[in-house]
Amino acid sequence: MPFLLALVLILLVQWLHLRLLCLELPDRFHRPLPWLLFFFHLPLILFAGLRLLGLGGHGALPLLQFLSRIGFYFQAFTVMHLLIAMLAEWAWRIFRKPVAEVDSLEEAPVDPSRRAFLRTSAVASTGAAMAFGVVGAQEAFSDPQITRLELTFPDLPPGLDGLRLAQLSDLHAGPLVGAKTLRRWRELTERERPELLLFTGDLVDSRPEELEPLLIAFQGFHPPLGRFAVLGNHDYFDDPGPIWRDLEGAGIRCLENAAALIQRGGSTLALLGLQDPMARNGRFARLVYGPGPRPAEATRDLPSDVFRLCMNHRPSEWEEALAAGARLTLSGHTHGGQINPIPGFSSARLIGPRTQGLYREGPDLLYVSRGLGVVGLPIRIAAPPEIVIITLRRT
Repeated sequence: MPFLLALVLILLVQWLHLRLLCLELPDRFHRPLPWLLFFFHLPLILFAGLRLLGLGGHGALPLLQFLSRIGFYFQAFTVMHLLIAMLAEWAWRIFRKPVAEVDSLEEAPVDPSRRAFLRTSAVASTGAAMAFGVVGAQEAFSDPQITRLELTFPDLPPGLDGLRLAQLSDLHAGPLVGAKTLRRWRELTERERPELLLFTGDLVDSRPEELEPLLIAFQGFHPPLGRFAVLGNHDYFDDPGPIWRDLEGAGIRCLENAAALIQRGGSTLALLGLQDPMARNGRFARLVYGPGPRPAEATRDLPSDVFRLCMNHRPSEWEEALAAGARLTLSGHTHGGQINPIPGFSSARLIGPRTQGLYREGPDLLYVSRGLGVVGLPIRIAAPPEIVIITLRRT
C-alpha cells in the first residue's frame, strides 16, 4: 500500500510537470515530451521493479543506488521546478497589467504576455532547480559536521565524569546511502575516540537486508563501553526480526524497552532504549512487532538512584523518556527538516516543535540529531548531516 501511494503521488506530480512544460515550451516539443519524461523515469521504474522482485540484497545495492539516484534526483528537480513555477505564476498575477474584458460568450484569448513571462521564468526556474539540486546533493553527501557538546549534570556520578559518547542517527543504509558513505562515517566517528557508540534509529531505509553494508562498515570498531542501538520507524517498514538478530550477532546490543548497566570508574550508567511507536503498525499494515514505548518495562529492574540516559528515536516521545527517569535523552527522526527552503524555518516543525539541537525540561536534557542519511529526495538544504559527540560532566 505505501508503495502504491508513493507511485500515485509520483505520477500526479509528473502529470502536473508535463502540463507545466507544455505551457512553457513551444508546440513542436509537446508530442515528444511524454516520451522524454518516461526516459528520465526509466531508472526509477527499474529500481521499483527490482525492489518489488526482492532483488535488494547487498550484491544488488550498487545497481539500486545508481538507478534510484538518477530517478530521485529527477524527482527533486521536478518538485523544485513546480514550486518555482508556481511562484512565477503568482508573481505574474500580482504584477500583470489589466486586460480588456471580453464577451462571456466568446472564448478568452491566450494572453501572450503570460506565456512569454512563464517561458522566461522556465529558464530561470530550471537553472534554480538544478542549482538547488547540486547544492543539496553536496550538502547531503559531503562529510558531516562533528557536533561536540559538553553537558553538565550536578548529580552525575563521579566515575561518569568525562564519559565521551558518539550518537549516530538516521543512517538510512540502502539505495541512497551506500557502503562508501557508511565507511566514511565510521572513520570520522572512530577518530573522535568515543567510549560508547549509540545508534538512535533508522539504520536502514526500508528493508532488513540493507543493514549488511552498515555492519560491514562498522566491523572492528569496538568502543570500550560497547555499542548499542534502538530501531526507528523506517526499521519497521518490514519485519524487524532480521535487524534485531543481525545487530546482536555483530555485537551491537539492541535495547527495545530494555536497559543495560554500564560500569565506569566505580559508577554506574543506566542506558535505556524505548521502542518506536511504529512497532505497533509494521509495514503500515498494523502488523504488531511490539508494544511501542514502555518506560515501566524498560526500567523494571533498575535501581531508583542510578543515572539514566535514554535512546528514543522520536523527539515527540520525550515525555516517555522522562517517565523513565532519563536525565539525558538522545533522539533523531527529524533530519533537521532535511530540505529547508525558507530561511529561518525548519520543515521539521511540520511534524513537531523539537526539530534539532538541545532542549531542556527542568534539569533534564534532550538532544535531537539532524542525522546522517536522507529519505525520499537525495538532497539536504540548510540541514547538514551530523555526528554528535557528547562529553558528560559533573558540576
